[in-house]
Amino acid sequence: MGILKSKHHKYTLLFFLSISFPLFLLTPITTSDNTNLIYKGCADQKMQGQYSQNLKPLLDSLVSASAQKGFAATTQNALTGAYQCRGDLSNSECYNCVSKIPNMLGRLCGGDDVAAARVQLSGCYLRYEVVGFKVVPATQLLYKVCGARKVVDGGGFEARRDAAFGMAENGVQNSGNLFYTGSYQSLYVLGQCEGSLGNADCGGCIKSAAEQAGDQCADSISAQVYLQSCFLSYSFYPNGVPTLSSCSGGSLR
Repeated sequence: MGILKSKHHKYTLLFFLSISFPLFLLTPITTSDNTNLIYKGCADQKMQGQYSQNLKPLLDSLVSASAQKGFAATTQNALTGAYQCRGDLSNSECYNCVSKIPNMLGRLCGGDDVAAARVQLSGCYLRYEVVGFKVVPATQLLYKVCGARKVVDGGGFEARRDAAFGMAENGVQNSGNLFYTGSYQSLYVLGQCEGSLGNADCGGCIKSAAEQAGDQCADSISAQVYLQSCFLSYSFYPNGVPTLSSCSGGSLR
């Protein structure tokens, strides 16, 4: 689990890794799959007074915005929050995903008054915190899942994987939409950055995610790596990447 600490605010953000389904498979995803829980992060510290009362209006505004666009960030009444949907989701799918999270917070975090929280579903995430909490770096590793480890026939898997990573890095940086999917020699890769990043910073975040995927998932034939401000995943298909409508560049709405 990841642990974040602040000298000014004594809290711990815990990322629980209780997953019961194969996240590393990058096959077509149904609407219901978009709302499966990936991980959660909940601060130990509780909000006091008006902060707790201000949380619902903040969450309501984020959910409302998700019906119109795939990313939004806002600050209201000493609380800051943001959500983002996967770049290939429609506006209605984005709303369906984000709207699930507020009702999950109390159950996942043991109450709806924690001072900071982040919930990642397979199709979106939502986070909030009291203004003043320490912000972790964009490339802070939040969660990873490595797939099966096996020798890929024909060798050269690491070089192919790194080439696919390079495609994702260049794709998110040069296309200007912060979301990229593509395939390279039986590897399918997806990269996405938070909408607040610029193109260069997004490319740098994806590069860091690729380095961490290579280091921590080694010879895994698939992996998903979540950093604070970006996400990278890949999967190897022995018989070639299937022709999927999602295997093309996308954009944030």
